[in-house]
Amino acid sequence: MSEIYYLIRSKSDGRHLAALPKDNSSSYLLIFRENYDAMSYLNAHAANLADRFAVESFPSTQLGGLLKRWGFSGVGVVEDPLVPTIDFLQHD
Repeated sequence: MSEIYYLIRSKSDGRHLAALPKDNSSSYLLIFRENYDAMSYLNAHAANLADRFAVESFPSTQLGGLLKRWGFSGVGVVEDPLVPTIDFLQHD
């Protein structure tokens, strides 16, 4: 069985929400364990822009392909959407 993650995607250009380190050498796809966590993140940090984004589900079995296709260095698993607390994991 694969785990389901939730991603935030721009309705205008289809790009996913990502974290970018200050040096811009890499980018990390932000993923959420629950749909409501993704919505809470949007409402807490971009309430005036929330209507420009969509939350979509994504199976963990396809995560590697998505990271490679979009050139992400890894994922940022959002543990607490309000603070936010994020665990960064590098993709091999």
